[in-house]
Parts: sequence; structure tokens; C-alpha cells
Amino acid sequence: MNVFRVTDLSDPRLSDFANLTDVALRRRTEPEGGLYIAESSKVIARALRAGHVPRAVLVLEQWLDNVAELLGSSDTPVYVGESGLLEQLTGFNLHRGALASMHRPPLRPVSELIEDARRIVILEDIVDHTNVGAVFRSAAALGADAVLISPRCADPLYRRSVRVSMGTVLQVPWTRIPHWPADAQQLKAAGFHLAALALSDDSVDLDTFAAQAPERVALILGTEGDGLSSQTIDVADSVVRIPMMHGVDSLNVAAASAVGMYTLRVR
Repeated sequence: MNVFRVTDLSDPRLSDFANLTDVALRRRTEPEGGLYIAESSKVIARALRAGHVPRAVLVLEQWLDNVAELLGSSDTPVYVGESGLLEQLTGFNLHRGALASMHRPPLRPVSELIEDARRIVILEDIVDHTNVGAVFRSAAALGADAVLISPRCADPLYRRSVRVSMGTVLQVPWTRIPHWPADAQQLKAAGFHLAALALSDDSVDLDTFAAQAPERVALILGTEGDGLSSQTIDVADSVVRIPMMHGVDSLNVAAASAVGMYTLRVR
């Protein structure tokens, strides 16, 4: 491996990892700079298995052997340092041991992702990266074939999204829908029944819908607080709701996604 000891925090080779708590810097590198940050050996391993290419790795001394095993004969530069020094560099405690700056793979076209899919999830304008990561973890665990996200949805490869998802954003196929909800027609033409998860007077109980679910279903989830847009509800084939008790009318979008995906799973 190409191992370098971190001694000078102004070294330009460390720029991928400098001030990672600064939002402006993250926006410059994720995604405009073509990079994303993978945090922890487990997430880095999933990124490598997905075929993603690392540009550089930052690691605590005690995690070096673990990272070496992951990288094998790769010539990726590995920067090693003590905890306090690396915390000054990144702006947070590197308690997960390692960070990697990874080259973003190109987004695949929607048509390719849905070709053989039976269950997909659509995220409309969800802005909280924690929620996005949690939805992806549920998608991986509960058998969704793909996730499509609207143009204004938060970035699944944002460091927090990747971390919360436990790296599953690197294994569940996903892409952005260029024009939403206009591109809903592409999904309908491919045979998908669009099921909008929302509260409305004509909504159908999720269990009732699932009992006679079509062969191909796209479950649509809306942004925190406001939920789905009226345009999306209008274009949906069905509006479904999760049965609630004790006067509660809704769940957090991540929790709702898990309930919806489990109920609509292919049997």
C-alpha cells in the first residue's frame, strides 16, 4: 500500500477529508466534485464490493491492518494518523476508524433500474439525510428492487445517509428521476401501479391494498411534514394509508417506509 503519515494538516493531499462538518465543503465534493465519503471499514468494504473506486483513505493507526486487508494490492493512497490529529483535520472524532473518499459511479437510467423490478420505492423531496439512509436500509432488508428519488431529494451518498443506511445505499440500485412527477408516466407505461402513501379521504387501507396488490408496485413516500405533493397524489393509481390507533395519524417517513415495504413485499 501507499501509506503516508499525517503530520501536516495543510497538506493538499488531505483536502478530501478536511473540515467535513462544513456544509459548503461537502456540497463542493458531494456530488459536484464527483466524490462521496464512506465512513467505517464495513461501509468501505460494501463500496468496494459494489465496484466503487476509492481515491484516498484516512485511517487511525490501529485500523491500518484492517484497511490493508480491504484494499489488497490497490495503489490507493492511505493516510494514517493519531486520533487527535485526524479529529482536527475532519472536524469530528473518527471513532469508526476509517474514511474513504470514493469516486461516484454514474447514475443509471430509470428504464434500466426498473426493467426486472417488481417492487420499487420513490422518495419525493425527502430532505433529511438520516431519513434517506433509514429508508435505504429498510429497502435492502425488505426486498425493494430499486429506489428512485426526485430531483430535490437529499443525496443518498451524503456521509450521514451512507452511515445511517449501514452502507446499504451502496447495494440497493437507485437513481434520480429527472422530471418528477411528470416521469410517473414512464413507470405506468412499464406496468407499475403507483401507490401513494398519504392521508386522504379516498385512501385505501394498506392491508386491503396489499391483499390484491398488482404484480408491479411503486410505493411513493413524501417529504417530512408536508407529505406528498397534490400533483403526485393526482397522478397516483391508488392512495394508501397505514392503519393507526390511539389517535395517531402518521409515522416518521422512515418508519412508514418500513411498514409499507414489509406489507407490500413479494410473497
